[in-house]
Amino acid sequence: MDTIQIGHILRAGATGFVAGCSVSQLEAPALGALVRAPLGDRYQVFGLITGIHIDDDGLVRQLVTAGEVSPEVMHDNRERRIVPVEMSVLAVGYEMEGRIFHLLPPRPPLSLDVIYLCSDGELVKFTSAGRFGYFRHILQAKDIPIGEVLAAHILDVRQKTKNERWGEEATRELITLLRDDYPTLMSVLGALGEVV
Repeated sequence: MDTIQIGHILRAGATGFVAGCSVSQLEAPALGALVRAPLGDRYQVFGLITGIHIDDDGLVRQLVTAGEVSPEVMHDNRERRIVPVEMSVLAVGYEMEGRIFHLLPPRPPLSLDVIYLCSDGELVKFTSAGRFGYFRHILQAKDIPIGEVLAAHILDVRQKTKNERWGEEATRELITLLRDDYPTLMSVLGALGEVV
């Protein structure tokens, strides 16, 4: 199984969690990517990355105000940086005893639990379970760029699964779900227009 560890849970709740990783681990996670947090007993939580945030620190502030930063200093700061890269993850489902549910998980992951980027097989298994039930979590989320997250997610699924039909069905489902919310529909379709 191709599993890429991308970080550890910093804090969690019923609707999502924040995970941290070092700058050197930043190559794997991307906006809209599906991740999982295995919690033992054949139970794991799935989520979508809805934001990636890198805080500054005192050293970075000093370097920025000092003018030109040498490549050596930049490399040193990125490789040994103590401030973690934070990823906001929206809970979109869970797996219990081999069965996928597009519901909020019964319990969130705990601090320091490991999160993994889902493999292509896990992505197919999660997205093919049910009828896009997890879209409602994304559409109801506050303070996330809904259109951008959906477009990134749909592009990721299409590229990794090579399933163009899934992308078309997902777009039709979003149009149906947003038929009474014209502003959000236009935002989502505008973002999707960039990737389909």
